[in-house]
Amino acid sequence: MQKTIYTANSRGFADHGWLNSHHTFSFANYYDPERMGFGALRVINDDKVAPSRGFGTHPHQNMEIISIPLKGALRHKDSEGNEAVIENGEVQLMSAGTGVFHSEYNNSNQEEVNFLQIWVLPKRENIAPRYDQQRFDVEDRKDKLQFVLSPIDSDHTGVKINQDAFFSMTDLTAGKSLDYEIQNKGNGLYIFVLEGEVAVEGETLKTRDAISLSDLSGVNFKALADAKVLLMEVPLEV
Repeated sequence: MQKTIYTANSRGFADHGWLNSHHTFSFANYYDPERMGFGALRVINDDKVAPSRGFGTHPHQNMEIISIPLKGALRHKDSEGNEAVIENGEVQLMSAGTGVFHSEYNNSNQEEVNFLQIWVLPKRENIAPRYDQQRFDVEDRKDKLQFVLSPIDSDHTGVKINQDAFFSMTDLTAGKSLDYEIQNKGNGLYIFVLEGEVAVEGETLKTRDAISLSDLSGVNFKALADAKVLLMEVPLEV
């Protein structure tokens, strides 16, 4: 098994006034040749957007874009006619395919919104754009894994992605441990601690720390304190 640690304070950071963003991988003005992604996982941005502010209409093409609100709500609109508000407990996927324009704004005029913007390279390019959004019962992830994203042709739950990728989330009580089994042989696993403290492969990860793992069939992780964890399994060969 091979592993790489990504500490919270090693991420890139950009302060745009209305937007504070931490970049796990190279993005915009943050560039690190050693951090260009993990297999098909290309972008993990931890964004905080001021009230009523947001990203104006802009294009995407041939990218799978996932938004996961952690606090507050986002207002989405795209050129395919989709308009929605995405809240904590929901996951949104926009498969950009041949091309789509969209905007994202904080839906509140009083509180900031904090969300993860994640980009995954697609399995097939130049397909028709597609939108998926689902709400998940957070009680169903208490001390167990809840799949929130899976491939289009998979029987797993979650929004459907144009890639052999699987995302799951768990709210883990201190002292509890879970086993994760790789769904597609050869995939790698990126474990991102959203809150709390977790032990993985002899490493202690705290809030916003992460670890990438490759050459594995599965892994055990344990909460050292109450924790919220996002697990992202992705192909390594893209």
